[in-house]
Amino acid sequence: MVQVAVVGSGQMGSGIAQVLATNTDKEVFLYDISAAAVSQARDSITASLRKLTDKGKLPKERVDRAMGQLQFVTDLPALQRSVFFIEAIVENAAAKTELFQELDRIAEPQAIFASNTSSIPISTLAKATKRPEKVIGMHFMNPVPLMSLVEVIRSPQTSDDTYNTTCTLAKEMGKETVCSKDVAGFIVNRILMPMINEAFFVLHDGIATAADIDQAMKLGTNQPMGPLALADLVGLDTCLFILEVLYRDLKDPKFRPCPLLQQLVNDGFYGRKSGRGVFHYER
Repeated sequence: MVQVAVVGSGQMGSGIAQVLATNTDKEVFLYDISAAAVSQARDSITASLRKLTDKGKLPKERVDRAMGQLQFVTDLPALQRSVFFIEAIVENAAAKTELFQELDRIAEPQAIFASNTSSIPISTLAKATKRPEKVIGMHFMNPVPLMSLVEVIRSPQTSDDTYNTTCTLAKEMGKETVCSKDVAGFIVNRILMPMINEAFFVLHDGIATAADIDQAMKLGTNQPMGPLALADLVGLDTCLFILEVLYRDLKDPKFRPCPLLQQLVNDGFYGRKSGRGVFHYER
């Protein structure tokens, strides 16, 4: 059985691993440095699959098969037989670069490295390896099991074979792909983050309440979720990081992060994952 590795067992990594196991015949290794994080990921995936079964969307036999395809590990060398790696750790360039260096040491030369980064240039990560032609962006949307899009980002060095293999894997996972050049923010966040940032400015300037801002955008533009609730779902720290990358790399003042967003992050209010962002959440 072909082995695929997902590195990082947080919300995105767990979702990617779940979709790989339920939609492909791959052996899926989900890695995290923390045993507690891996255990939490196992519980999260199990609960998610159980819900799908209870709703009649996934047969129990397929759930059992998917769980049988999943391996939860904390030992990085256990991933060395993987032919495809999907990195889904914290959105931090230094951390991702260090990880890619480690993976480059243990992986087979033909293995492909894909990053789920939402903003960091793929060429930056490729420089950390001896296989820049095999490094690519594979940006999944949150929540992964429900969202159909994957942004595929090619650096100038990404080979056609790497690109085609990545698109094929995404299709096997039941995803649709779009291709972006390796420019800060890519497609979705280049458009989405300024909208979210402007929603924070509207709130910051006292033009409307958070509830009314989200209601206006939901009913006025037919969006399923308001921009402030979406920011809480994505993570306010992640939104801020992406805006900072856009502002720094593109040098356009329209990407300047709203002071209110910065303040919330500084206060530790990251959104759903912390129990409070713009809105409050039960944990």
